[in-house]
Amino acid sequence: MTERGRFITLEGGEGVGKSTNLALVTDWLEGRGLEVVQTREPGGTPRAEAIRDLLLDPGSGEPLDSDAELLLVFAARAQHLARVIRPALARGVWVVCDRFTDATFAYQGGGRGIASSRIAELEAFVQQGLEPDLTLLLDMPVSGAQHRLEGRLDRQGGERDRFERERSSFFEAVRLAYLARAAAAPERMVVVDASAALCEVQARLLSELERRVSAWR
Repeated sequence: MTERGRFITLEGGEGVGKSTNLALVTDWLEGRGLEVVQTREPGGTPRAEAIRDLLLDPGSGEPLDSDAELLLVFAARAQHLARVIRPALARGVWVVCDRFTDATFAYQGGGRGIASSRIAELEAFVQQGLEPDLTLLLDMPVSGAQHRLEGRLDRQGGERDRFERERSSFFEAVRLAYLARAAAAPERMVVVDASAALCEVQARLLSELERRVSAWR
């Protein structure tokens, strides 16, 4: 019988460096002979990516209701779980994902003010008990993260998406919700100071991976 793969997620607000460190985690695991699927949320499949586009589109017409936003997030997640995450884990493949349900509790719960109980109902329905084996939460003050985001957009010549256009108060609420989640699940969620130098952040991430993977294998 094939041993189930492990599910690792990276979380954090805008500008904390998830993309850079997602690649680091994937490369580190592959360097140890593990088969890894790297993916993201919302997204991960063609249909889920189409939902992502809808969620991120700043638009200029009809506003997106908070409840509709929440349901779209879980619709994309259901597709992602069915087509990518569950099949990979069943084959013994490790999954490394840029955000998962902790982001929903942070953005739609903390940021939008939707009750955690309502989010938890959808979580139970869609995930049926599945949660990450390890979550690495990249945390830093909102002001610093926004400065990094602005620098990235200037370099890449992009424009802010619908979430990136939110006010600082929104991101402060998101950060507090993330930290509350981490405090409630210290065995799963590891908070990493993303305001430190990149070499220090990555050393911390790799140290935690080494510890966890050694215990799992």
